[in-house]
Order: sequence, then structure tokens, then C-alpha cells
Amino acid sequence: MSLFLITFLSLYGGMHAYAFLRLRGAFLPSHPLTLALAAWMILMTVAPLLVRLAEGAGLERSALFLAWPGYTWMGALFIFVATLLACDALRLLAWLSNRLWGTATPGFLTATATCTAALVFASLASTYAFYDARRIRTDHVTVTTAKLPPSAGRVRIVQISDVHIGLLFRESRLNGILSAVRDARPDILVSTGDLVDGRLSREEVMSHQNRLATMLASIETPGGKYAVTGNHEFYAGLNQALAFTRAAGFTVLRNQAVPLPNGITIGGVDDPAGRRMGVPAPSPSEQALLKSVPGDRFCLLLKHRPDVPAASDGLFDLQLSGHVHKGQIFPFNLLVRIQYPIPCGTTATARNSLIHVSRGSGTWGPPLRLLAPPEVTVIDIIPRGGQFP
Repeated sequence: MSLFLITFLSLYGGMHAYAFLRLRGAFLPSHPLTLALAAWMILMTVAPLLVRLAEGAGLERSALFLAWPGYTWMGALFIFVATLLACDALRLLAWLSNRLWGTATPGFLTATATCTAALVFASLASTYAFYDARRIRTDHVTVTTAKLPPSAGRVRIVQISDVHIGLLFRESRLNGILSAVRDARPDILVSTGDLVDGRLSREEVMSHQNRLATMLASIETPGGKYAVTGNHEFYAGLNQALAFTRAAGFTVLRNQAVPLPNGITIGGVDDPAGRRMGVPAPSPSEQALLKSVPGDRFCLLLKHRPDVPAASDGLFDLQLSGHVHKGQIFPFNLLVRIQYPIPCGTTATARNSLIHVSRGSGTWGPPLRLLAPPEVTVIDIIPRGGQFP
């Protein structure tokens, strides 16, 4: 059994065990429904694994039948458990106060009352998060630079990221993203990784005529479309993912830089997941690639993960990243910030480069977003001294 599988079953199984014990203690002591609740919890714990097995066997309908309740439950359970933990922390403080100072425990902090409150909150929050995940926001970023001549005009770049086209993300949700992209009328469209998901079926990826690729390819951009790999491109199978991305009309930049006539050079680097999976890293390195860009050109770096090595800082003007989804479901964003401290949004680096970290345009796993709405980002690069509407 792989380390990932052991870790997943331990953590996800532990969440189910905690929720089960609290629900049983609050509502179902010695009740026949306890067995039904236990059976449901066990099924939901292994549901993500069953989905992967069904997909691997080519049973897409069975995979979809399990995926919708399984992954929706995953998100709802996370909200429920997080709320329960907060309630139990208050109960612990009340218990300590009772032991130390003899204070009475408030009635709203009983096991049944807190479990009821957590259930109600998780149900409402999950419903909101399900619908909010489908409401695409358009975020605007304006960058003024002296590296473009006033005659160059405004250059509008639209960024999508972490779309995760796959089992649960199909035509209807992609239409919402593409509608926002069309409304922005981009000069250049970029995808900063995880365009596809690890669960994208082989048949769909290999077909250059499939509906999803055709929908993406229908977006017209005078300056072109560019993409980089994310970790899920490698999970899906790199060759399949690249075939899909190119069929969608994107030029994939794998540690490559492309100079554009408007004075912008777009560079892109592979996600490090490839190296961990035995895929050799393309040459040159990120730092060598950036140093190859003339200093008088505006350097736009596409990089899936929002990290800026010290050796790269100052060598680009703007980095566009994604990956973190802003945690996707609050309060998971608090854990994400531990590994990726650069927040979502636009931040200036130590050497005055800029990095914009997208919250992502789709969802991974649970089709829910709580306090981390999906975004399509519109970046206007304006020459300093130019006059533009």
C-alpha cells in the first residue's frame, strides 16, 4: 500500500470516525440507525478510491454515479468537522473553566446542541459553496511599465488557472468560464496549469475533436494562447494532457520563452511534479530561462506554483500562478498558507517583481468553494505615459 493511500485513508477515515462518534453520541445512542450511519461513513471513506477504480476500468457512468455524492460529501464533511472542532474547543474551555473556577457550562455548549449547530451550519455553508463554485468572478489587475513604448497600446492578458476539466467539470461549467473570457476580449489567453484533471478519461484526452477542446479552441485571441503544465497534467498522463491542451489551441511552454511583437516576452516553466514522477526536467532551468530574456523587454512568467526562488526574483516583471485555489474550502486556506505564504491576489516581491496568484477557475475534488470564489483574471499591461481608456 502506497504512502499516499495510507495517509489518505488515515486522515479521511479519521474525519469520518470523529464525525460518526459525535453524531452517534448526540443523536443515536443504541439506535438501529447507528449501523446505517456507520455503513454510509465507510462507503464515503472509500468512495474516492472506488471512483478511480471505476474510471480505470472504463466504467465512466459508474464513476460519475459515485463521484457526485462522494466528492460533494467530502467537502461537506470537511466543513462539518471543522465546525465541530471549533465547537469542541469551546466546550473544552468551558470544561476547564468549570474545573478551575466552578462556572456552569452554558446550555448551548452541550454535545447535542453543538452537533446540531454544526450540522445546520455545514448544510447551509455546503449549499452556498456548491452554487458559489459556479459563479465566476472577473478580477482586474493593471500593470504599468516603462518597457513598452506608448505606441504599443494596452495589452490585455486573460488568465485561467486550475480549471480541472475532468469527471465533474464538463461543458456547462466550462461555458461559464469561457463566457467571462469572451467578455474580457483578451489579446492573449494564458492557462497557468491544471487545465485538465487526473481523472480525465483517456478517450477524451486523445481526441482532438472532443467538445471541450473545441470549446476552448473557439476563443479568438490576436496575440495567441499559452499554457504551462501543472501537477495534474502529469497525473493525467503528460502526453494525453499535452495533446488536449494543444488541441484547445494553446502553445505549451515547457521551460521556453516566446518574444511577442508588442514588446512582451512570455516564458513558462514545467511544474516540479514531473521530476517527482520520473519525467526529466526540460532545459534550461527557470533562472537560465529568465536570464535569457533581454532586460528591456517586459517578461511575463507563467508558473503553476506560487513560489519565487531568490535566484529568479527580479528577473521577471510579472509572474502568473495558481495551484492553491485559496484553499477552496475555508478554513483549508489557513493550512495552504503554511506551505505557500504568498497570498492570492497581486503581491510585490522583495526585488519589485509582481506575482498574481489566481484562486483558480474550477474546482478539484469537492465541487464546492467556500470563501474562495473562482476567478478569471484580466491583466492590463499599460505603457507608462500612454493614454488609454
